[in-house]
Amino acid sequence: MNVTRGRRMLLYCAVAITLGAAGAWYLHQGPEPVRAARSSAPATVPVTVATATKRDLPIYLTGLGTVQASFTVGIRPQVDGKLEAVLFTEGQQVKKGDVLAKIDPRLYLAALDQAKARRMQDEAQLISAQKDLSRSRTLVDKSFQTQQVLDQQQGKVDQLIASINADEAAIETAQAQLDYTLITAPSDGRMGVRNIDPGNIVRAADSAAIATLTLTKPAAVLFTLSARSLNDVRDAIARGMVEVTAFSQDNSRVLSKGTLLLIDNFVDQASATMRLKAVFANEDERLWPGDFVNARVSLEVRRGVVTIPSAALQRGPDGIFTWVVTPTDSVEVRTITSGPTTGDQTIVTSGLADGERVVVDGQYKLRPNSRVTVNPAGSAVAKRDRAS
Repeated sequence: MNVTRGRRMLLYCAVAITLGAAGAWYLHQGPEPVRAARSSAPATVPVTVATATKRDLPIYLTGLGTVQASFTVGIRPQVDGKLEAVLFTEGQQVKKGDVLAKIDPRLYLAALDQAKARRMQDEAQLISAQKDLSRSRTLVDKSFQTQQVLDQQQGKVDQLIASINADEAAIETAQAQLDYTLITAPSDGRMGVRNIDPGNIVRAADSAAIATLTLTKPAAVLFTLSARSLNDVRDAIARGMVEVTAFSQDNSRVLSKGTLLLIDNFVDQASATMRLKAVFANEDERLWPGDFVNARVSLEVRRGVVTIPSAALQRGPDGIFTWVVTPTDSVEVRTITSGPTTGDQTIVTSGLADGERVVVDGQYKLRPNSRVTVNPAGSAVAKRDRAS
């Protein structure tokens, strides 16, 4: 054992003399410090990237709204009486002028007959008074009667003519009251739930309607947008027809497409929002009055703009920036100017070129000039979908 150790020491000394001090240090310490130095080198950061792409991007604004029927009316009685019959079925499509309900008409028919009888009576008295006036005029011409009697007779005739005119108005009123006993549809539409059954006494002053009639073809959507978009929407209206698409509440289905009708004539200062109204043909009646929908307003299409996923945008002390992956798979901070956002894509107006790669996931581990391992963008999307 001592002989072997002595030979080894002689060998170390010979190598040390040949290699010098550095070789002696290496032989004494061994290769472990070199491996430790290598292990202290910075590791690469796994990130997900996407490529900045030049494309045509439509610009949208989306707001929450409610569907409104183009015509809504409560079917109410206009005269008092017993509701004899309800002639519609709940949910039925009716036409303008269809009889919906009937009120007992007997009292109003009697009032009409009475007004007609009063007119006949006044007409008979007028005929008699006109004859008396003719006789009085003849007697005055022959000086057998005074002018005062003639004037009184003329006044009686005029009074009876006025009474007949009043009788005509009373007949028209009675006829209108009788017509109101038949309740007709003021428009085409769909009947709602019946609230009053036949046999009940109804009055014109009742607040409850017999039913509600709604016309859903066409339909309207009343929705709100931020007041900051007012000028953009007005510019779009000035360019021509503005398309509005109605989506379901979860944005999974397109319900209908229509056009923007108007912007309300004031901005709500309390919420800094404006109300807009869009009209839809709604031939398939997928828009139902009172339902909540998401209204998407198509403002314009930006041609040939550079876009990146919105997840790549970061905010810092100097404004908006993004992490750009260089050809050597290191990253650098790039200050950019962003434009409108549509869906998950944002327009970059300056600071980024077509084809450059940006980091969309894993930014929190990055430092300037960090080395990265690039993953395809689809994996991050799938990861977020699984997490959600």
